[in-house]
Amino acid sequence: MRLFVGIPLAAAVVDELTRVTQRLRAKDDGLRWSSPESWHITLQFLGNTGRDQYECALARLREIHLPAAPIQLGAMGFFDRAGIFFAGVKVSPELVSLERHVVAATTLCGFTPETRPYHPHITLARSKGKASEPALRKLKKSLVVQFGFTPFIAAEFLLYESKPTPTGSHYEVRDRIALARNLGG
Repeated sequence: MRLFVGIPLAAAVVDELTRVTQRLRAKDDGLRWSSPESWHITLQFLGNTGRDQYECALARLREIHLPAAPIQLGAMGFFDRAGIFFAGVKVSPELVSLERHVVAATTLCGFTPETRPYHPHITLARSKGKASEPALRKLKKSLVVQFGFTPFIAAEFLLYESKPTPTGSHYEVRDRIALARNLGG
């Protein structure tokens, strides 16, 4: 199974992002738009995982006891080389702490930490290759106004399984790990 650890979005943020993407989306733009059901903030991509490694990761992740993390979306942007349009997530000390604890926990089970700096975001659309690069450039030019999003408190993080389908990956929740309800301890 292909696994990753992430934070689900608050319903209000999903509604706001849905309205924004509906406004930005163009018919036959050649981009593969992510469905609202797939939106999340990745803490760590684990990849292909066997049963023993899965059980180890689950046990270690359940040992994480941190305060709930405030989440605020930031500016929308692009990973040009990857052909991705995303909504950024502002980095907070609580979010960085959660990401570091997740990576430390899964490293004990043999997962390899990412070498690039943590850049939390929500993937909204992907190019389908060279043919859709003009659509991505057009989207970039049309993004003259940034949008404001409702802040929320991440009360949990999830262990997801990614199942590939012809229209993109489908994500299934394998487990939910609660964070402490009160901020600051």
